[in-house]
Amino acid sequence: MNENLSLGRIAGIHVGLNWSLLVIAGLIAWSLATSILPPAAPGQTAGAYWTAGVVASFVYLASLLAHELAHSVVAMRRGVRVEGITLWLFGGVSRLGSDSASPGVQALITVVGPVTSLLLGAVFLLAAAAAGGGANPGLLAAALSWLGYINIILGVFNLLPAFPLDGGRILQSLIWLRTGDRLRATRIAARIGMVFAFLLIAYGLVTFLVAGSLIGGVWSVFLGWFLLSAARAEETGGLIRQALSGIRVAEVMTPNPVQAPDDINVDEALHSYVLASRHSTFPTHDASGRLSGLLTMAALKNVAPDARATTLVKGVICPLDRVSTARPADPVTNLLGLSEGCSEGRTLVIDSGRLVGIVSPSDISRLLQTSLSGRAQAPTQGAGARSV
Repeated sequence: MNENLSLGRIAGIHVGLNWSLLVIAGLIAWSLATSILPPAAPGQTAGAYWTAGVVASFVYLASLLAHELAHSVVAMRRGVRVEGITLWLFGGVSRLGSDSASPGVQALITVVGPVTSLLLGAVFLLAAAAAGGGANPGLLAAALSWLGYINIILGVFNLLPAFPLDGGRILQSLIWLRTGDRLRATRIAARIGMVFAFLLIAYGLVTFLVAGSLIGGVWSVFLGWFLLSAARAEETGGLIRQALSGIRVAEVMTPNPVQAPDDINVDEALHSYVLASRHSTFPTHDASGRLSGLLTMAALKNVAPDARATTLVKGVICPLDRVSTARPADPVTNLLGLSEGCSEGRTLVIDSGRLVGIVSPSDISRLLQTSLSGRAQAPTQGAGARSV
């Protein structure tokens, strides 16, 4: 899920959101202001309902962020690299840059998310009671009560054993522990997730055709379709990981990539680097020689022709904290599934603080095709022209 807006860093973790989250925030605010809060706390003005609805919707989004931060913080403390968090339509995605070392670690990283949501739900319900909840709650108590119930629903729903929901990942961890085979556990959990997805789609169709509930039926079908697609993607991802197992980043990277200074203007970068090289992406360094980010063709194209002579490269690069990094000895499977973002899917390879290579999505695709076809072994360093 691609990020459209960066929210900065929280607890050292990059956080961004996809535009779809703004849509769901608007729908939540509208539902609260027009359908949920008026009957729960009658007698208020339309402006009061909309204010409470907008505030509650953003507090709910903060709850989703807390759910994902719990995953990411525990992952980092257990030695798993976290690339960042992207919030979107169905909640959020914690992008882990490496695999967990054991089923126990994976289960711990997974379970803290639903537990966080359940605890938040309990806190909001207690706050609603303290604010005057009961048979005739005020507007504040009604909004807090909704936040409590929706967080509990979120926590319980995520515990369903439908891969790739948190419950499905916990099931995968248990199967992994029992069989000792992570890939087999992924396949089994993914197929169980597909069964749940089909059941949810069937439920939505029955709800729509028999009970006549348009919104509930369509939502269930849509959610089931999403889970089905995600489960299939996870199963495919397991096969890809199996094909690439044992291959290191050093075997696929382009070594010693050309670096560009970030204090030159865009016009100079185009003529001295882009047009003079077969590459389209360049790591950049500052005046002291320190790595500062990544210059991409997309960033250069966004600069108007008449502004190229006055726009410095440092103003358009993808900053280093938003570029994926790896070590030469890391498994190449760690690079799968990384969000493209402003780095366009590139990964910088760092060894002892020094840039030694770069990996592009086309490198991974070429390696995968070679591995699956069995025509040759993994490519060696520097073999052939690479599009970076």
